[in-house]
Amino acid sequence: MGQGRGQGQGQEQGQGWDRDRDGTGMGRGTGTGMGTGDGDRGKGAAWTSWFNIDHPGGDGDHESLAAIRQRFGDRVCARPLALEARSPGRQVHLGQVVHASPERGLRCLHREQPPGTTCANYHVRFLCPLEPTWTEWGAWGPCSRSCGGSGTRVRRRSCKPAKRSSPCPGRATEGQKCHPSPCPGNPPRPLCGCPGHTLQGTVVTTSGVALPGARVYLEGRPERVLVATSDAQGQFTASGLCPDPSANLSAHRDGFAPGLSPIVTNGSGVAVAHLRLQRLEKPYMVLHPTAKVREAGQDVTFCCQASGVPKPRNYSWYHNGTLLEGTAQSHLELRGLAQEQAGTYHCKATTEAGAILSEPAQLTVLAQGQPSCRTEPEPSLVELPSECPQDSSGSRYYNVGRCPASPCPGGSAEPSGCGEEPGTCCGVKRMELREVPCAGSVLPVMVVAECGCGPCARPRVLVQGRVTAADTGEPLRFGLIFLGGRKVGFTGYQGSFTIEVPPDTRRLVTRFVDGQQRLVDAVKVLPFDRRGGAVYQEVKMMRKKEPVELDGGQSNSIPLGEAGGREPVGELVLPAGVFLRPSGEVFNGTVKASVTFVDPRDVGTASAASSDLSFANARGEIVPLRTYGMFAVDFREGDSGRELQAGPVQVRMDAGQVWMPEHLHKMKLWSLNPESGLWEEEGVLRPAGRKRKRREERTFLVGNLEIRERRLFNLDVPEDRRCFVKVRAYSNEKFNPYEQLEGVVINLINLEPQPGFPSNPRAWGRFDSVVTGPNGACLPAFCDARRPDAYTALVTATLGGEELEAVASSPKLNPNAVGVAQPYLGKLSYRRSDHEDAALKKTAFQINVAKPDPNNVDENNGPVYSYRSLRECEEAPVSANHLRFYRVEVDKYEYNVVPFKESDVTTWTGDYLAWWPNPQEFRACFIKVQLEGPQEYMVRSRNVGGSHPRTRGQLYGLRDSRSVRDPLLGDTSGACVEFKCGGMLFDQSLADRTLVTIVPQGSCRRTAINSLLRDYLSRHPPLADNNHTGAFSMLAPLDPLGHNYGIYTVTDQNPRLAKEIAIGRCFAGTSDGFSREMRAGEGTAVTFSCQERPPGRESFFQRLLNAPAEALDEIRREMGRSELRRAPPEVMDFTSGAPGPTRRTPGSQRRPGRQRGQP
Repeated sequence: MGQGRGQGQGQEQGQGWDRDRDGTGMGRGTGTGMGTGDGDRGKGAAWTSWFNIDHPGGDGDHESLAAIRQRFGDRVCARPLALEARSPGRQVHLGQVVHASPERGLRCLHREQPPGTTCANYHVRFLCPLEPTWTEWGAWGPCSRSCGGSGTRVRRRSCKPAKRSSPCPGRATEGQKCHPSPCPGNPPRPLCGCPGHTLQGTVVTTSGVALPGARVYLEGRPERVLVATSDAQGQFTASGLCPDPSANLSAHRDGFAPGLSPIVTNGSGVAVAHLRLQRLEKPYMVLHPTAKVREAGQDVTFCCQASGVPKPRNYSWYHNGTLLEGTAQSHLELRGLAQEQAGTYHCKATTEAGAILSEPAQLTVLAQGQPSCRTEPEPSLVELPSECPQDSSGSRYYNVGRCPASPCPGGSAEPSGCGEEPGTCCGVKRMELREVPCAGSVLPVMVVAECGCGPCARPRVLVQGRVTAADTGEPLRFGLIFLGGRKVGFTGYQGSFTIEVPPDTRRLVTRFVDGQQRLVDAVKVLPFDRRGGAVYQEVKMMRKKEPVELDGGQSNSIPLGEAGGREPVGELVLPAGVFLRPSGEVFNGTVKASVTFVDPRDVGTASAASSDLSFANARGEIVPLRTYGMFAVDFREGDSGRELQAGPVQVRMDAGQVWMPEHLHKMKLWSLNPESGLWEEEGVLRPAGRKRKRREERTFLVGNLEIRERRLFNLDVPEDRRCFVKVRAYSNEKFNPYEQLEGVVINLINLEPQPGFPSNPRAWGRFDSVVTGPNGACLPAFCDARRPDAYTALVTATLGGEELEAVASSPKLNPNAVGVAQPYLGKLSYRRSDHEDAALKKTAFQINVAKPDPNNVDENNGPVYSYRSLRECEEAPVSANHLRFYRVEVDKYEYNVVPFKESDVTTWTGDYLAWWPNPQEFRACFIKVQLEGPQEYMVRSRNVGGSHPRTRGQLYGLRDSRSVRDPLLGDTSGACVEFKCGGMLFDQSLADRTLVTIVPQGSCRRTAINSLLRDYLSRHPPLADNNHTGAFSMLAPLDPLGHNYGIYTVTDQNPRLAKEIAIGRCFAGTSDGFSREMRAGEGTAVTFSCQERPPGRESFFQRLLNAPAEALDEIRREMGRSELRRAPPEVMDFTSGAPGPTRRTPGSQRRPGRQRGQP
C-alpha cells in the first residue's frame, strides 16, 4: 500500500453518493465527488478538512478512519455522521467500485475495478456533529445569609460549546435552600451531641494520591471549625458529628489550593466526604490581548485570560505601564476613543500562588478619515533571469512592489467581544502585467499597482519536525503529543510530527511522551511563525537511565551527574521508609529507581533539556534561569512495576561545582509545570555541613522536596544579567537587505567558558530559539558588563531542517562580512566553529556576550542590546551591526511571474498565474534528469499553462538548477529540477496540466525517457511535442507518480519544507528516503548526453596534429556510434526554450529503426 503525505483543505463540494441498501458501503461513484451517511451539513454539524493519507499503490487506495485518527488525533470526531470523497483534478470515478462508510473510511481495490482501470487517489472528509456539553457541577457556594433564618446558595457549571454551535441546553446555575447558624445572642447548634454519628472521608490529589496532614474544616458556621486532620493514607474520621445535609467540608494543605466538597449521608449515621486538592500552580497566560487599530470615537475591547490553580479571578490592566484604576476583569472596554489613549496595553492576573503579566498589545488610534493603508506599494525587488539585464550596469533586479500586512481600523459594525476578530488588513488591491525585454524574448511579470484594505489573511500556523533519542538518533515511534494537558496526536513511524498552533497562541508548550517508557518525557517550548506557514524543529529526548534496585527500608543515595569520569554535581538522599504507594502506604520492599540527570557540563545535552529555562517572578514577568543540572526521577515497585511516590527527600549539591560565587546564595530547587512550560520554585538550597571525600572537605547546598505528581526537577539560579543578540539570515553570501530569509530557526546556547580557554566551555547554562521575521531575530542571552568573556554564546540556524552557514572567521576576519564593525567585533571575539579545525562544520559561531557600554558610541549600534532595549533591537535597521547566517545555494535560480515570498505566506496573491495555487497547502514537484558528460550542466524548467483555457501558453515561472556529480558514476551527473505541479488553479474550479519543458544548457541530446513515465503520458493525452532532441516536454501529471517514474511530489503546509523533502528524495532516487549525495542512475525520468569538452583537454584539431593515428581511430569510433543515433545533437535556446539552427551532415541522417528505450 502506497504512503502519502497529502492532507489539506478543499473548497469544492462532492456530488451526492449513497451507499448500498445492504449497508456494506460498496458502490459505484458517479462523479468527481461522492459521499456516504445520513447526516447533512446543516445546523449542528460541520465538515472536517480533507484527508489523504494513502496513494493508490499496492492493492489500492486505503483511507482508513482508524489510520486517519492515529495520525491526526481528535481532528475527527468519535462518531462521524457522513463521509465525502473526491479526487481533485481527475474525472475517473465513473464505474469505480469503492467501500465507504463514516464508521470505517474508504477503501478502493484495483482488482474490483473495470478492466484497464485502477483506483483514483481519493481524499476524504467527515461530517461531525457539533454537540455542546456541560462541565460537572462545582461545589455549593456560601449561604446568602450569614446567620439566622434560611437563605439560598448556588452552584455553577460552565458550557463547553462546540465550534459554531448553539448554547448548551439547561441552566448554568442551580439554587438550594440553606440554614446558617444562629445569629449572635442565639444559642448555636452544638457540633457534638449526636452519639453514634460519624463523619469520615479522604483527601487525595487530583490523580488519586493520598495527602497526609490536610486540615479538614466544617464550613457554613460563623467561624470555620477544624474537625480532623488526614492521616498517612489521606483518611480522616470525626465522631459525634451530624452536620446539616447542606453543609460543605473544606480541606487545606500547604502547597495545594483549598478544596470544597458536599457531605453525603446514607441514613445510617455515617456521613461521607471525599476531597480532591489541586497542587498550587502559578498563573500563566493562555490568552493575550491583541493589537488593534481604531479611529477616534470608536470603541475597543482588550481581553486576556490566565490559567493556574486556583483559577485566577483578579485582573489588573495597564496603559503604557501605568495601572488603570477600576479594571478588575479579564476584559477592558474603552469607549469613544481619543488619540491620547493610543499606546500599549497589558494585563496582570494574580492569585495566592503568584502573578503573571501578558504581552503588551499596541492600540493605534487614527484621526477620522486618516488612511492606515497607503495606496502606493512599497518597493520590493525580485531577481530576473540572467538574460534580462535592466540597466547599463547589468542589474537584474526589478521592483514588483508590495503591500505591508498592517492592520486597518475596524468598522463600527465590527464585534468588540473577546473572540478572535476577523479584522481587515492592508493588502494587494490591484495588479498589472508587464513585459520585461530579455535576450531575444520578453518576460511577463506581475507587479502590485495598488494597495487597499481587505480581509486579513488567516494562514494556518504549523510546527513540524522529528523526535529522536539524543544518544542513538532512534525515532520516537507513535509517541503521544500533548498541548498543555490535552492530547493532540501521535508521532509517526519515523518520529515525524505536525502540530497546528491554536489561534492566539504566544507560547507553544508541547510535551512528548514515550509510551514504552524508554525515554524521559520531553517538555519543549517550540518556536513558530505567527504569520503562518510551518517551522521545522528537531526534538531530542533523553534516554532513561537504567534503574538500580534499592531497599525501601534502608537509607539510600543516588549520585547526580557522575558520568564521563566527572565528579557528581550532587546526590539525591532517600531516607528509610520514604517510598509511598498512591494510597499513602509506606513501601519497604525492593524499589527500582531511575534518576536521569541532564548534565550541563556536557554541551551535547543542551538540545535534550526540557522547557526553555524560564519562570515567572513576583511581578509576573517571565525571566530566565541559569541551570546547574536537571534530573527526572522514576520510582517503581520491584515486582509489580507500579509507580511509587517519595517524600520528603534531600537534594545535596556540591558547592564546588558552582564556579560563580554570586550564585551560591541564589541557588534554588525547581520543578517543571508541564502545562505552562515554566519552572516553579520547590525550595531554597542552603549551605550545610561539610563532607570529607578523597582527603578533601566538600561543602554542600541542601534542599528538600516531595516527589509526587511532578517528576522533573532543576538546580537553578535566577540570572538578571541579560541582553539580546541581533541575528539575520540571508539567501546567499551577498547579504543583500532584500534577500533576507524569514522562518529560520535561530538557536542560542549560553556557555560558561573555561578561564583562558574560551573555545572550550566549562558548561552550558541556558538555551533559546527564535524564528526570524522580515527584520531578523533578537535572541535573549546572558551577558556581563565587567567581564566580556563571563558568558559566551553558541549560535546556529536551520531552515526546514537544513543548517545554514555562518560567516568565516579565518584565515582573516572580515568585519564587513560578519556584519559588526571594529572595535566592538574584537571585544565579541567572533569565531566560526571551524576556526581552529577546518574539518569541522561551518554552521555555527561563538561570541563573547559583552554587554554594551552606554558611554561608548561604538557599542550602541548592536549586535548586543541591553535587556530593556528589546524594541530597539527588533526595530534596528539593516545597516546596524548584526550577526549573519546565509544559505549555500550554488547555481540555483527561481522566478515566478506572480511574486511570492515562500518565507511569508501572507504575501500570496490569488491569480491564475500563481505558482502556488493554494496558500493553505503547498505541493512541490521535481523531475530527475541524468546528464552524461564530463561537466556539470545548468538545467532549466520552463512552465507555461497547458490545458486550462485561462492560462494556456502563458508563463508561470522558470527554475534553473545545476547538476551534481554522482561520485560512483564517471562523467555522469544528475539534476533535480522543480516544475509547476499540475492540478487545480487558485479558483479550485478546473485543473491545469502545466506544459513543462526541460532544457539542459549546452549541446545536449536526449537519449532516453523513463519507460513508465512515457507509458503514463501516452495513457493520459494530450501528448506534448517532443520532436526536439535537445529538450524534453510533458504535460505535468495530476498524480504523484514517485521515483519509479522519476517524478517526486511532496505536499506540505510549508513550501520550503515541501521542496527540501522532495529534493532529498530526488537525490536518493526513492520515494521515502532522503540523501544529499546525488545518485544519478536511480529514479531518473529523462537522460541527456552532452558532448562538452572538459576543461584543459586538447581540441580535436590539436590531437590531429600531435597524434594523427589516434585521432583517426577516434573518428572511426565516433562514426560507428553515430549509426545508432536517431538524430544529431540539436542546439536548444536555453533562455527561451526554442530550437536553434541545426546543421545535418550526410553521415548523420536518421536511419530506420531505433534502440529500445530511446525516444
